[in-house]
Amino acid sequence: MQDLRVSLVQGATRWHDPEANRDYYAGLVAPLRGTTDLVVLPETFTSGFSNDAIERAEDMDGPTVAWIRAQAAALDAAVTGSVQLRTADGVFNRMLWATPDGGLQYYDKRHLFRYAGEHRRYAAGRERLTVEWKGWRINPQVCYDLRFPVFCRNRFDVERPDGLDFDLQLFVANWPAARAYAWKTLLRARAIENLCYVVGVNRVGSDGNGLAYAGDSAVLDFLGQPLSECTDAEVVATTTLRAQLLAAHREHFPAMLDADRFEIR
Repeated sequence: MQDLRVSLVQGATRWHDPEANRDYYAGLVAPLRGTTDLVVLPETFTSGFSNDAIERAEDMDGPTVAWIRAQAAALDAAVTGSVQLRTADGVFNRMLWATPDGGLQYYDKRHLFRYAGEHRRYAAGRERLTVEWKGWRINPQVCYDLRFPVFCRNRFDVERPDGLDFDLQLFVANWPAARAYAWKTLLRARAIENLCYVVGVNRVGSDGNGLAYAGDSAVLDFLGQPLSECTDAEVVATTTLRAQLLAAHREHFPAMLDADRFEIR
């Protein structure tokens, strides 16, 4: 692996206005061309977190998928973030992963936020995704997934050359300020237990439901120590993840060798 430059885009998503959000986030990320390898946008970055936004959900041939592909090409970087997307199986909170060569992969949020009724209107994903980029294995997750460490676990297999599933775990979110302490604590826990870097990107501002968002986006190393921490302001922050430091930590502290084996059904 080479070192990886990761850009957190902590924005104030406009409520139920996909076109305005595409323009807004395009303006925030435009200066990043040539300075980053990975751009991370918040959860539901075209609408805000809303059950009502399901009525205007696009499909995979819609303008937002085309937009994120165009951004990846323009920035010469991978770009990721989640949006509501309609398929024959329902509407998913789908985290898109676009690369400059036109590639597109996605992860569908598995854990739907029952407290807000997301489980009644959206379809749940089933499969984890690990993508490879610049020699890094990256596991994308969406918001409420952060609370479920079994699904998030970096699984060890002695038959793999390097053992673990991933080197970097991403969480994109609309995580309200009222639960900010949980957000910050759980991000650190996932980094420590999974022996990996963790990036969490949240939004700021307030939404159409009157919920306030404190941001608190962060980049954490494999010890849970912050490499970058955002406050409650709109910001784009780029941090370099050091591949050799991660490899050295795993060699020095190989906790994965004592991990429990399990399967998720």
